[in-house]
Amino acid sequence: MTAVVEIVTGLMLIIGASFALVASIGLLRLKDVYMRTHAASKAGTLGSGVMLLALAVDAGDLAVVTRAIAGVVFFLLTAPISAHLLAKAAYAAGYRPCADTKVDALAEIMRPKG
Repeated sequence: MTAVVEIVTGLMLIIGASFALVASIGLLRLKDVYMRTHAASKAGTLGSGVMLLALAVDAGDLAVVTRAIAGVVFFLLTAPISAHLLAKAAYAAGYRPCADTKVDALAEIMRPKG
């Protein structure tokens, strides 16, 4: 049974590290702050979550499993909110989307009154 657990843990670590790698490449290669925020929040959260679940699979202790699952839930709850707030702050500061963005939905909402 331990060989199966080690194989599953190893595969989950490789998958999680791959998502983290994709997130870091997205941070370097994408064109504007909004695309970068998307890459970091989606792929980074998924990579971190899968690696924490690999820890839960590998650990036999209930306390470690509970903390790992709590970490995954924490990532899933906080990453989308923080990414949204960072993108909204960037837009309010004057960073406009790149030309690849077809529709600027915030242009009407965030326009100064007057």
